Amino acid sequence: MRTISMKPSRVLAKLRKGDVAISTKLNLSDARVAEIAAMAGFDCIWNDMEHVPNDFSAIEQQIRAAKAYDVDVLVRVSRGGYSDYIRPLEMDAAGIMVPHIMGLKDARAVVRMTRFNPIGRRPLDGGNADGAYCAIPLEEYLKQANEERFVVIQIEDPEPMSQLDEIAALEGIDMLFFGPGDFSQGIGAPGQWNHPELLQARRRVAEAAQAHDKYAGTVGSLETMEELINIGYRFINLGADVLGLYSYFSGLLDAAARQAPGWKVRQHGSKQNGSAI
Repeated sequence: MRTISMKPSRVLAKLRKGDVAISTKLNLSDARVAEIAAMAGFDCIWNDMEHVPNDFSAIEQQIRAAKAYDVDVLVRVSRGGYSDYIRPLEMDAAGIMVPHIMGLKDARAVVRMTRFNPIGRRPLDGGNADGAYCAIPLEEYLKQANEERFVVIQIEDPEPMSQLDEIAALEGIDMLFFGPGDFSQGIGAPGQWNHPELLQARRRVAEAAQAHDKYAGTVGSLETMEELINIGYRFINLGADVLGLYSYFSGLLDAAARQAPGWKVRQHGSKQNGSAI
């Protein structure tokens, strides 16, 4: 009989070797967008169910599109019950990201809901894509799911900073992901990316992750990537589909306007804020 195993995580394979993994964020729900990003060669596609009105059927199709190119999908879940957390995993997302972890108790609850025995008490159903529709023996399914799927928690508020080491030490958490946008709000300095308290927290998250054999992730840019790697970040998100599309379309029209001076671009809004995180 043919032996079937869970698809190994490309991100975890790179991180475990000490390499850097690069993702990009998708706000759009079309699977063709995920396919194009996967074709480009990203290690991971970050899908969003916290801020974006994506439904599970759209996420499922994007996971399938990415898997065809051996690219992981990380789904940022909405804060809710255990079903909201585990359904992306059962659709064979390589990882989930849980936003706004507010303390140690919160992080422990995430582990309990998303990890199988002996780490947690994730509800069990091997009849989905991640379990190869029951083709993976139960004992192997539990083992592989704990080893080849990653759980990311977002540190994006000042509240959990006092318990950061305890949170980072938890078995079942693979990555601490620093979110500068909401953190800047939380300290009363929205959008001040060089605020001393924000920079200190960004460094502290990386240090805590390294101290407890976990990985540190955050959003970055081509300009900040080297600095983030030097601090200790090994999972870095670059860009987003909506930013890329707007940049391409507006650049196209700007170039057209230069070639036809009598034609002017109609301005629909101000310059992009560059967030989409």
